[in-house]
Amino acid sequence: MNLPIKFGTEGWRGIIADDFTFDNVRLCAQGVAELVQSNKLQGNQSVLIGYDTRFGSESFAQIAAETIANNGIPVYLSTKPAPTPVLSFNTKYNNHQAAIIITASHNSYKWNGFKLKLAYGGPADTKTITELEQHIAAISQKKKPFPTKRKSAIAYFNPDETYLPHIKKLVSLDSILNSGLSIVIDPMWGVGSGYLSSLCSSNLNKVTQIRSKHDPMFPGIDQPEPVGKNLLELQQKVVSTSSDIGLANDGDADRLGVVDKDGKYISSLQIFALLCLHQLKFLHNKSPIVKSITMTNMIDKLGKYYNVPIFSTSVGFKNIAPIMISENAMAAGEESGGYAFNNNMPERDGILSGLLLLEMMALSGKSLSELIELLESKVGTNHYDRIDIRIQDDQKKEIMDKLISSPLIHIGNKKVLAFDSTDGFKYILDDEGSWLLIRFSGTEPLLRIYAECQNQADTQNILNSAIDIMGIDAN
Repeated sequence: MNLPIKFGTEGWRGIIADDFTFDNVRLCAQGVAELVQSNKLQGNQSVLIGYDTRFGSESFAQIAAETIANNGIPVYLSTKPAPTPVLSFNTKYNNHQAAIIITASHNSYKWNGFKLKLAYGGPADTKTITELEQHIAAISQKKKPFPTKRKSAIAYFNPDETYLPHIKKLVSLDSILNSGLSIVIDPMWGVGSGYLSSLCSSNLNKVTQIRSKHDPMFPGIDQPEPVGKNLLELQQKVVSTSSDIGLANDGDADRLGVVDKDGKYISSLQIFALLCLHQLKFLHNKSPIVKSITMTNMIDKLGKYYNVPIFSTSVGFKNIAPIMISENAMAAGEESGGYAFNNNMPERDGILSGLLLLEMMALSGKSLSELIELLESKVGTNHYDRIDIRIQDDQKKEIMDKLISSPLIHIGNKKVLAFDSTDGFKYILDDEGSWLLIRFSGTEPLLRIYAECQNQADTQNILNSAIDIMGIDAN
């Protein structure tokens, strides 16, 4: 047992049968039970349990449910694997104090994970996570048997029965169904299979689904993350079927990846900017917008254009959700492709995000490329890229020490105007809207380097310069 168990940007994740074991899941579930019993959480004193289609997920969920029930706490266990946003909405709808979702999201097949949601449907905040980790550590140290005498009955629920009627009210579904769009859906072998395809299908639309079988091995891809390098099959299918758009969800369907009619991958930054433009221009929503520090400067420009406040946060919806709630923000997004909307919940929803993009196309009568042209007419052109480099713990310390001890004045051919240490090392550059961010992943042993400039050549130059400055091997 590898302790202490630490919750990163989005829950606790581990290698199946290595550190992600039945014993450790039971330990985490007991920590949640004690957190609920502390009476510090809002909502009904009950816990929802859900899971995805990864190896052992259903069994891990059953163990979690039994552990919670043995503490005398009412438990609601999903009757089927379901996307994270579907389960999160059920948590909010039924006002459960907490929800445990067994999923490793976009990680490779070797991994599984343990996400904690609260009554508002979003991830637990930093304070709650700290308290949970303290409970887990104390339970481990005491080495006492888990409670078995106050067993509560486990109730079962179908998460689709609540989510689907709700989601249909949030978009002009008739507009989508009557649009005549040709759409390719790629669930990436994950738990989102069937959701977007069923919601978009009509006599007028042509909907094709690929990689739709639930397969925990995620064949053909390193991990079910909807980014360009993993969407080659979707790109090819869009072109070969002369489709208008391709939509992809990650393993637990809380993220969205998009391909245009020419098979070109559209960055998550452009997609969030489009979704915000949709809210502002076509839906006439003028509430604040929340973005992670990794998100595009296009959002700031849209905020100025439409006179709406923009709030920036550290990466992770555990940081985004509280601000989204307090500011009643209309939308929130992060570079990973996770977007949230205030009429839904303060949590990423890759299904709703896909529907809203289709709604934008249907209501405007414009193609995706035409909508990007409309966006650029308001915010200019932006080019973004990210490099992920696998690192060891000793490398992490070495890199941090170098960046702290030797502040950067120039990166490539651009001068550093300002520095932001909210999450990692972000450098604002002397080219309007240009920036570089160096940060360590909260879920994987990765160094992530992000850059956005007005053209692709500058973006690549900034990324390469950052690698050279740190003296690391990007291969």
